Amino acid sequence: MFNPTREEVRRFFCDTWKKKTENQILTPMETLASDWMVLHPEYHSTLADPEGAIAQDYTPERGETNPFLHLSMHLSISEQISIDQPPGIKAVAEKLTQKLGSEHEAQHAMMECLGQ
Repeated sequence: MFNPTREEVRRFFCDTWKKKTENQILTPMETLASDWMVLHPEYHSTLADPEGAIAQDYTPERGETNPFLHLSMHLSISEQISIDQPPGIKAVAEKLTQKLGSEHEAQHAMMECLGQ
C-alpha cells in the first residue's frame, strides 16, 4: 500500500495545482484531486506556495484546518464511493448528495462522521 510522507502528499497537491493552473495534462488521480481543489478556493494560495505549504504546521489549537488532510479525505471518500467499499457507502453517499444538494456537501458531512 502506498504510504506517502507528509511532504510527498503536500508536493502532490501543490504540483497538481500548478499543472492545473498551467493547463498541463493531468493523470486521472491529479484530475480527481484538482476537481476537489477547484471547489476549495480558500486553499488556492497555499497550493500555489509549495515551500510554504511543506513548512506549515496546521494545529486545531490555532483554529486551523489542514488543507492537505481535507483534500486527502475527499480523495479517500471518492475512492470508497467509486468501489462501494465498505459495501453500501455508494448508496448512502447518493442519498446524502440528494438530501444536501451537492456531492461536495455530502462529502463534508461524511468527513464530520469520520472525524468523530
